[in-house]
Amino acid sequence: MRKSHVVILLICTMVLTSFGTYLGIQFTANDEKLDDTNQEGTIFQPSTTSEDLDMAKIQKTYQLIKESYVEEVESKTLIEGAVEGMLASLNDPYSVYMNEEKAAQFNSSLDSSFQGIGAEVTEMDGKIIIVAPFKNSPAEKAGLKPYDEIIRVDGEEVTGLDVYEVTLKIRGEKGTKVELEIVREGVSKPLTIEVVRDTIPIETVFSNVFESDDKKIGYIEITSFSRETSKDFTQQLAELEEQGIEGLIIDVRGNPGGLLTSVEEIAGEFISSKKPILQIENRDQGREKIFSKTKKEKPYPVVILTDKGSASASEILAAALKEAEGYPVIGERTFGKGTVQQQVDLGDKSNIKLTMYKWLTPDGNWIHQKGIEPDIHVSQSELYQLHPLQIDESLHVDMNHEQVKYAQMILKNLGLEPGRVDGYFSETTEAAVKLFQEENKLPVTGRIDGKTAEAMEEKIREKQADAKNDRQLQMALKYFEYKD
Repeated sequence: MRKSHVVILLICTMVLTSFGTYLGIQFTANDEKLDDTNQEGTIFQPSTTSEDLDMAKIQKTYQLIKESYVEEVESKTLIEGAVEGMLASLNDPYSVYMNEEKAAQFNSSLDSSFQGIGAEVTEMDGKIIIVAPFKNSPAEKAGLKPYDEIIRVDGEEVTGLDVYEVTLKIRGEKGTKVELEIVREGVSKPLTIEVVRDTIPIETVFSNVFESDDKKIGYIEITSFSRETSKDFTQQLAELEEQGIEGLIIDVRGNPGGLLTSVEEIAGEFISSKKPILQIENRDQGREKIFSKTKKEKPYPVVILTDKGSASASEILAAALKEAEGYPVIGERTFGKGTVQQQVDLGDKSNIKLTMYKWLTPDGNWIHQKGIEPDIHVSQSELYQLHPLQIDESLHVDMNHEQVKYAQMILKNLGLEPGRVDGYFSETTEAAVKLFQEENKLPVTGRIDGKTAEAMEEKIREKQADAKNDRQLQMALKYFEYKD
């Protein structure tokens, strides 16, 4: 990283911490003007640039607040406020100031584990949005989904807070609870979802082998790109190849991204040097093409699975496989994040995370706020759109409630006929509830209480985890049946 990229950001902090004069300009209480004359009696006026005047304005504002504001303000507060203000003026949710606490929390997210709920969040149009919950995390099990908007954490509004402030509120010690109020598309009222925090292991690579049409198809899921991801991927890919796989599915659905170096190393396994893996574009130096060192293609076909939770580094991998080698993308359009941030240490354990580059696909396309369109578009069934029931009181016959509607949709997806699915708890719905309770050894009451709701959610999670119900995965397996 070139130091010139950081100088402008650092200079304001250096100026603010200076208590001397700036370019001979002194600010006094009555704002006296000082006129200097040379030996010949003419007025001497030092050359002052617009940047000098801007810096002087910052210095004067700082001194004015320190000396005259109605209440005493700490220097650190003013300095951090100035830095945050500069970054806020960029209108870029990915460029943020991180104080010591936030910087430590950000770095921990790249370690082997951390404590929290396991969900990636970002800011979009002033809203705090869940990009994706991590695989098998408390967030996923509680029913949080991509594009859920967080509006309150433990009853406190998060409007106006940045991503890292919200993340700090959500994170906490293992075993403690956090209550999130979210807005979800297609749901008329906000949902309140309680999540029990846990230790979130950063295990990012999962592999398997599927038998399809007498072929062995390898499957690798990447849930995020952390420090160990490329090493784990390479190891598990080698194990699959030893088993004689005849095709490979790379699954980055719900993957919010991560380290650029990690995705470059993984893409390098598949992409020959004919085309770049990606292109990096900065303000001053134009475009830099990043190439793989691989000289030949894999001896088997590859497909990649995406959805709207596939973001950033996931999109880099998907675009590279699609444009550089012609491997098909199957699933849904991706999130659309086409910028790269770098972390800059400010010397006091605080950091600036600044957008310094655009990344472009091998063909030079910028997918920011557009995403990557799949070659084969496949949407998941209603099963994967279900969310947990919010049971404040038991649901029973003759109730007309939105939660009844969710319960009816769950029963329907479990193969139990609830009759109507409009939110009215009919006798047919009651009969379906009784049948479910009987099959799952629960008290047969026909009412949906907390235990019945929990059992219904558990059965739904089991169905969602069954590969046979995954339309996108099944389409990928079907692809290999027709691929020579």
